[in-house]
Amino acid sequence: MELQTFLVATLTAHIGFAIFIALHARFTDNEAGNWPLITLVFGLAGVAAYFFYDGETETDDLTGA
Repeated sequence: MELQTFLVATLTAHIGFAIFIALHARFTDNEAGNWPLITLVFGLAGVAAYFFYDGETETDDLTGA
């Protein structure tokens, strides 16, 4: 595969992933935050992080608030 073809395919996929993240967040009433940008830069790793990242930490649960 030529470098130019690879770069176009990769860019196209990452743009698609970023759009998917933004649409998913919108349809599920979640805050997308920086995840579309992260996904645009890192691709599948960004998609995985969006779905598995939990913004709460264990210390948040222990505050009793």
